[in-house]
Amino acid sequence: MKMIMAVVPRRSGDEVLASLINSGYTATYSETRGGMLRQSQLTLFIAVRTSDLQNVLDIINSACTGETVIHRGYGLTISGDVDEPHLTNEGKKLGHSGAVVFIWTLDRYELP
Repeated sequence: MKMIMAVVPRRSGDEVLASLINSGYTATYSETRGGMLRQSQLTLFIAVRTSDLQNVLDIINSACTGETVIHRGYGLTISGDVDEPHLTNEGKKLGHSGAVVFIWTLDRYELP
């Protein structure tokens, strides 16, 4: 299982949610503000099977395409003996969707 935290522009949020639901996924979301321009966003939390990960990422990317991106971040990596992640793009092509996505592996989850 994977946990996706996607921060999407507010004006794309409804389309992302509708596309996820139409594809059979669910999401918990919250309206958030942050960044240099204090722009409004939606932060979505989506738990998916590992096999569904790329499909969900494609849905998010498709719904957010055409957004103006003021800043594109770099991936976090951990190198050598350093415990703290550092920013690097490792020569990878950066996206243009306006969404920022974090992905965690879920080792365990419980439904009380």
